[in-house]
Amino acid sequence: MVEKKKDNKTTKHKMTLRSPSCLYTSWFDLMISGRAWPPLGVLLLTENTKQPPHKFGGDREEGDPATSPRPRPAPCPPGAVPPPPHGRRPMASTRRPPAGLRALAGSGRHEVQSWTRATKQSLCLMWQKVKIQLMLSMSFLVTVFWYCRRLYGFLAQLLKWWSDYLQRKLIKNRSVLAEVDLLGYSAREWKGETKQAKHMREAYNELFWNYHIKYLRQVKKDNYCVLRAVLFQILSQGIPFPSWMRERDILKLPEKLLYSQGCNWIQQYSFGPERYTGPNAFGKLRKCMETLKTNWIEISGTKDHEERGNLCNALFSDESKEHRLYEAIKFIMLYEVVEAYEQIKNREEPIPHLFSLLLARDTSSDPLSFMMNHLNSIGDSGCLDQVEIFLLGYLLEVKIRVYRLHRFNTEEFQVNYPDEYRREWNEISLLTEDDRYYHIPVIRT
Repeated sequence: MVEKKKDNKTTKHKMTLRSPSCLYTSWFDLMISGRAWPPLGVLLLTENTKQPPHKFGGDREEGDPATSPRPRPAPCPPGAVPPPPHGRRPMASTRRPPAGLRALAGSGRHEVQSWTRATKQSLCLMWQKVKIQLMLSMSFLVTVFWYCRRLYGFLAQLLKWWSDYLQRKLIKNRSVLAEVDLLGYSAREWKGETKQAKHMREAYNELFWNYHIKYLRQVKKDNYCVLRAVLFQILSQGIPFPSWMRERDILKLPEKLLYSQGCNWIQQYSFGPERYTGPNAFGKLRKCMETLKTNWIEISGTKDHEERGNLCNALFSDESKEHRLYEAIKFIMLYEVVEAYEQIKNREEPIPHLFSLLLARDTSSDPLSFMMNHLNSIGDSGCLDQVEIFLLGYLLEVKIRVYRLHRFNTEEFQVNYPDEYRREWNEISLLTEDDRYYHIPVIRT
């Protein structure tokens, strides 16, 4: 079998008709890329003219279906149109587009190029102008944000410092501190294995387990300690004004004592650390009585427990106002001793037994000696004795229950002041370790 040789000079042209989808794709690519693009009809004509002429004859390659023997066509029935010869394909049109269409395509391409160039130039000019303003705006915003952040940090530090300062100042000035755990307090205050430390820890355990005292409020340790602990509980519990104080105007007690009973020695009254104020004693006593009455009525009239506690904390953080309260209580004690002394002299109605005990002492046999030897030192160099605590409970119409820890396991571990009290009186509690400084126990059942 002789193999056919290919003629190198002969070029094989295959008929390739481009599909409409390919033409549309090329047209859209030109349009998107921004280059000149002709109308679609011109593109179709141009693409058709680019096709190589089709040969219907010539050499055939091996394996080409044209070289294989072809079956003879069936005879055509009479009257039917014979089919075209086998292998014939219609020829594509080789006509070029008219000159008018070519001119129209060229003008459209030029207009598109001009429009695209003008648009790009406009956008570039606009961006150059906007870019400077945008950069300036962004720089300004970044600077403002940085300064605001620095200012916020500075204000936060300043506020924190100020709040810490106020908190330290308030805690330092508060004469009655917040509640603390009773057993925790005893463990901190009474460490070691000495006999006294063990005795005190046993006393605190007794209060915790058998008397339901779970917490403790520490009171500032000075010579106003007893008055502070008693008056704080009266105000914080909302106990009303004593009945005899409501019947009498306590603001007039200094005038009555000075003018009606002729107690000129009242000018020797001293206000704690302030000694011998002289003629100013009368005016200062009146201010003290006004402070006591105003704050007592205001706080006791507050029904909300939390608000009443806030008022008490504010009152007992003001040292000058707080001292005026205590001096008013001291003066009321002096006034009652003067009244009892006059009744004993005139042999009028019987007086409570506590006045007999108080006036039986050599240092307080009369009101003047009682003031000079006892009252004037309270708040300065001394504090209330037990008999004076009896008098305090009687004046304020409260039963003062005191837990004396140094008397643990004795009959004097728990005592009441006064021992003669009325059933309708309110009850407050104190806790002491040495009969000098007192704290406030908090009972929780």
